[in-house]
Amino acid sequence: MADIEQQNNVDEEVVPKQRTKHKGKHDKDKPWDDPSIDHWKIEKFDPSWNDSGLLDVSSFSTIFPQYREKYLQDVWPTVKAALREHGISCELNLVEGTMTVSTTRKTRDPYIIVKARDLIKLLSRSVPAPQAIKILDDEMQCDIIKIGNLVRNKARFVKRRQHLLGPNNSTLKALEILTGCYILVQGNTVAAMGSFKGLKQVRRIIEDCIQNKMHPIYHIKILMMKRELAKDPALASENWDRFLPQFKKKNVQKKKGKGKEKKPYTPFPPPQQPSKIDQQLETGEYFLSEEKKSAKMWQEKEVKQAEKTAENKRKRDAAFVPPEETTAEGDKSATVSKGDVSSMAQSLKKKAKEFGKKKSANHIDPQAYIAGSEAPAKKKTKSSKS
Repeated sequence: MADIEQQNNVDEEVVPKQRTKHKGKHDKDKPWDDPSIDHWKIEKFDPSWNDSGLLDVSSFSTIFPQYREKYLQDVWPTVKAALREHGISCELNLVEGTMTVSTTRKTRDPYIIVKARDLIKLLSRSVPAPQAIKILDDEMQCDIIKIGNLVRNKARFVKRRQHLLGPNNSTLKALEILTGCYILVQGNTVAAMGSFKGLKQVRRIIEDCIQNKMHPIYHIKILMMKRELAKDPALASENWDRFLPQFKKKNVQKKKGKGKEKKPYTPFPPPQQPSKIDQQLETGEYFLSEEKKSAKMWQEKEVKQAEKTAENKRKRDAAFVPPEETTAEGDKSATVSKGDVSSMAQSLKKKAKEFGKKKSANHIDPQAYIAGSEAPAKKKTKSSKS
């Protein structure tokens, strides 16, 4: 009984899963319809797959800017040696400013010429040679993203491109770490190197930044959360939209200013304004000679200058004017006008006399009214006449 169950289990493992068939005469089983095959895996090319080589010569050429001429001339031996390993010949033409790659009889991989074309493209777009040579690997891909035609305003384009770089290139470094791609922002293009998945993320982030749809910092937050969610095996087969933040663009409404009052519609055009010559004819200045015109202009200039000088002097003198003194409400010593000075002096004299009488009445000597209290007066002795 146990042997029968074991045989049934073996049969179940051997029998592949039935493929859903559709109507059509070409709907037949293909060799690559095996579920055990990983279609996303990139196998390394084996030269034994193509012993005879290529039947025809394929070549690609690209131009490079003049400022890259000195650098390319220095690193060209390294590039030439890297391409020789894959059977590709290359040529640097400094007169025409072009780089050319072509297949040879030793070329076995038919796709390596496309990789070589990408290599010279990256070199012409200021990618360093050691980084650009990595494109010859099967796992490495590249993408040239054109951003110059996404924004018309030049100042706005430069500002959004700076958002992509960030302070001290910190935003760009974060994107490189999270996407696993090499990113270089140069002029009106962005060169990226990495896997297909990473290049797709990079293109979306860059286009959203230049078109002002979403700032790169928000994409960085989303990528960091996705990296943390990928570590949980329970959430591998679930939708992550409910965990990711939803960033919505906020349009701040500006205060509407007072518009111009609409004038009543009239079918007639406005009257023609007088020209400068018409104004000179009205004032008679048109008929004056050049000397008189210059003298009149000089006189007007002197008048304006004198008015300006007087105004400046008035402003300077205003700093030396003393402020008016203000007195308290309950203070009796208020300022008195010149006309009241004489009347105030007379009233003060009268009050002084009354005060003296009161003082003498209060201080009365009682001994003056007592008899015999006075001391005998001394007799004055007549001075003897000499």
